[in-house]
Amino acid sequence: MAVIRSFLFNILAFALTVAMGIGAFPIRWFARGQALAYAKLWSQLMIRLFSTVCGVQVQISGQERLAKLNGPFLIASQHQSAFDTLIWMLLVPRPSYVMKGELRRIPLLGPMLILAGMMPIERADGAKALRALLQETEKAAQAGKQIIIFPEGTRTAPGEHVPLKPGIAAMAAHTSLPVVPVATNSGRFWGRNAFFKRSGVLHVVIGEPLAPAGRKVMLPQIEAAWRTLEKQIS
Repeated sequence: MAVIRSFLFNILAFALTVAMGIGAFPIRWFARGQALAYAKLWSQLMIRLFSTVCGVQVQISGQERLAKLNGPFLIASQHQSAFDTLIWMLLVPRPSYVMKGELRRIPLLGPMLILAGMMPIERADGAKALRALLQETEKAAQAGKQIIIFPEGTRTAPGEHVPLKPGIAAMAAHTSLPVVPVATNSGRFWGRNAFFKRSGVLHVVIGEPLAPAGRKVMLPQIEAAWRTLEKQIS
């Protein structure tokens, strides 16, 4: 059954993405202000498809903590799955993801990511990339957006711990925005580059906001918050 569900989901997800990518041309040409709403719709349909076809129940914990924050803030989320790049489109009003620069060159999808207000960063550019990240973060914060970053820098397996990239600490120090730590077990159900999808309860656990701090303080605080939040995931 898992094989059939996985095959069906992958086919339908691909078809949906292509169809909406083609359908985005009128928005790109005539209604650019609707790009974020269109991206949110795509994310909603993808998650609904994932839940229905693959038998996954998505459980969000701690969402009331987001409701207490007004305006812009930073979200430091664990990154185990493509699911993590979808869910925040639905959980905050004005999401802006920090993403790899090469994603903007994907046909159909890339141009919409830019129009929707995402933040492409060429990570290979070193110090130049950090300056660009801080400039984009400042612009997003001034626009009142909620900025999502995956401090691990890449998708990791559930339970895998890797050194965090310093960008999140620089962003927090530069903007003085609070940092919301988030843990998940999404990789158990939609693994990295995995054809097979598994059924079960997928958890997204949102922690208490952390005050902005320097790298030596911020990164250990995020890691400690993640370990605490992981205990809430069965």
